[in-house]
Amino acid sequence: MIAFLAAVLLLLPFRPASAQAADTAAAAPAEELDPKSLVLGHLGDSYWWHIGTFGGREVSLYLPVIVRSSADGGGWHFFSSCHLAEGASWEGFSIAPEGKYEGKIVEALPDGTMVRPFDLSMTKTVAALLLNSVIALVVILIPARWYRRHQGVKEHPKGFTAFMEMAVEILQDDLIKPCVGENWKRFSPYLLTVFFFILINNFMSLIPFFPGGVNVTGNITVTFVLALASFLVINIFGGRAYWRDIFWPEVPAWLKVPVPIIPVIEFVGIFTKPFALMIRLFANMVGGHAAIICLICVIFVTAGMGVAVNGPMTVVSLLFAVFMNALEVLVAFLQAYVFTMLSGVFIGLAQEGKIEKSKK
Repeated sequence: MIAFLAAVLLLLPFRPASAQAADTAAAAPAEELDPKSLVLGHLGDSYWWHIGTFGGREVSLYLPVIVRSSADGGGWHFFSSCHLAEGASWEGFSIAPEGKYEGKIVEALPDGTMVRPFDLSMTKTVAALLLNSVIALVVILIPARWYRRHQGVKEHPKGFTAFMEMAVEILQDDLIKPCVGENWKRFSPYLLTVFFFILINNFMSLIPFFPGGVNVTGNITVTFVLALASFLVINIFGGRAYWRDIFWPEVPAWLKVPVPIIPVIEFVGIFTKPFALMIRLFANMVGGHAAIICLICVIFVTAGMGVAVNGPMTVVSLLFAVFMNALEVLVAFLQAYVFTMLSGVFIGLAQEGKIEKSKK
């Protein structure tokens, strides 16, 4: 799988900006920095992955575009996003520069109307998500392979495998067992996978150069899927007591009939719990990245105010940026821990009826 992903990335076009474009940009006067566009550009998604600027030329990894046309009978189109760079159009498709479809691929119909095609293109977030998923698989499978090869052998692991063994034992003893309860073994694989998946994505987003820097968990779609997975685990494996407490809780009868006040509140709680998981992870990761970029922007915003202002503000902004980066490392771990802990707590609450039944 790793070799396949590497081959795909190598086959994708890396295209530097043309020399003419570079010369034109060099000859043009420097534009005033727009912090809002810079922050939104970092937090947003795109159809190519900017790698860096080398010798005055911008180098990007252009990702595959997969769209279904609305104008030619629903035909599929496959091409590289490099054909859409710098406002270009290809096969009737382009990237909307503004409006409600800003930053998205749109298609020009024969009457001139711009519509959104059915879009299955690989974006920067998707590419980073696939890469981080492969890293997570490697992190998990390396210790698993060692234990599979040393079954029945009295030998202690060393190096990375020993570190992973310690991490898994700490998570199981201090997090999963207390939160889930006696059925912890059944849900331990899921919770461990969630923890390491979120942790790796959070840490990769803090790396300021390719292939890091993409705030995957700062994408609401990714956190939605993670919360949906916990929602399904909680409710599919919930016991009878869990559902009885939702639809017929032990409260005074007038709170249940004729107006089911408490049952409605409990039913809404089924959805608010995963919603809180989704928003908590998303908001913390977006807020941290936005704060760091805004602090760096202070240097360039105050550049035209003179050395007396720009000098001290540069020092202050750099110190705060370093502090925020260190804080984000802690937040990256805490958010993975909190998401796993709350998922374990909700799973444990849904298992109470099953545990009591098994004891009998």
